[in-house]
Amino acid sequence: MIYLDSAATTLQKPPQVARASAWAMGHLASPGRGGHSAAMAAADTAFACRQEAARLFHLSDPERVVFTFNATHGLNIAIKSLVRPGSTVVISGYEHNAVTRPLHAIPNVTVRVAESPLFDRRGAVEAFRNAITPEVSAVVCCHVSNVFGFILPVEEIAGLCRERSVPLIVDASQSAGCVPLDMEALGAAYMAMPGHKGLYGPQGTGLLLCGDTAPQPLLEGGTGSASLVQTMPDFLPDRLEAGTHNVTGIAGLLEGLRFVRRTGVETIGRRESALIRRLSADLEQIPGITLFRAQDSRAQAGVLSLQVEGMDSEELGEQLGRRGVAVRAGLHCAPMAHKTAGTLEEGTVRLSVSAFNQPWEMDAAARQLRQVCSRARV
Repeated sequence: MIYLDSAATTLQKPPQVARASAWAMGHLASPGRGGHSAAMAAADTAFACRQEAARLFHLSDPERVVFTFNATHGLNIAIKSLVRPGSTVVISGYEHNAVTRPLHAIPNVTVRVAESPLFDRRGAVEAFRNAITPEVSAVVCCHVSNVFGFILPVEEIAGLCRERSVPLIVDASQSAGCVPLDMEALGAAYMAMPGHKGLYGPQGTGLLLCGDTAPQPLLEGGTGSASLVQTMPDFLPDRLEAGTHNVTGIAGLLEGLRFVRRTGVETIGRRESALIRRLSADLEQIPGITLFRAQDSRAQAGVLSLQVEGMDSEELGEQLGRRGVAVRAGLHCAPMAHKTAGTLEEGTVRLSVSAFNQPWEMDAAARQLRQVCSRARV
């Protein structure tokens, strides 16, 4: 199988990720739940993972790295810590349902969309500049569109937020591990990311990086600390980590983070971009195909969406799957991005790469697409 669905989950992992998770299953207990060696080893592993994440994303205090189940969990904590009923919130036109649904669930929230054309970074900055007015209480922005790979100018958007004293939440689901991120330089209130995509960790893991704002717990329960008090602890990470940790996942995530750091975020990003350019060069020769591609390669990460004239996106995705090319088709849980780009009715087929894809796989995928398209024209 040629796996081109890493924007959903990276399937190929560094081998040490699985080894660490398997070892943890038999050797690590629960951090904070005992003074015996298995519990202490679990606490050491969890703290090492926080340290690795803090180092990779430039956060001075590892205890402000909070473990979550996934990016959606972290975004819910961040949004519900900052947004109150009646608030006005600004978002980009490329947000995932992990952002829009939590906002929709809060009563009487006004969601203002900073709309801008696809791959237009300057236009995105101007849209946010116009949208962030005095009544705005928070800004939420994805760093990279999960549908199109559009790298939004979060540095400039963060600068606008700092100028206007508006807290920023960054959804780094598609950028963590392949696009450089500096939490402290951005001055973001929160940054959420999954462990199972560009950080090469197991499913069911995620990180929420917390700035200086006071977060509100999404869950209450045992933390192994301050047990006499019936409110959640007032310090991180305990305030946001109720219940038993996913220690096997955290052990694997630690190795994924180490792999990203050793390889280099910029190195991974350049490799992924080169693969997408190679794929695009082949695909653009196919009659009837529309590629959603940035003219400036710096504006697009390792994600490429496409449509084929006269073919349903879901059917195209299924045909490629039967031919051994794993892609994702449809709306990708991000109808807002499709509405912004004008693809809401048809959806797209999305091909996305990781550090483990090879150039020959791009060539093979292009051949399969060419064959599917030629059969459709017969």
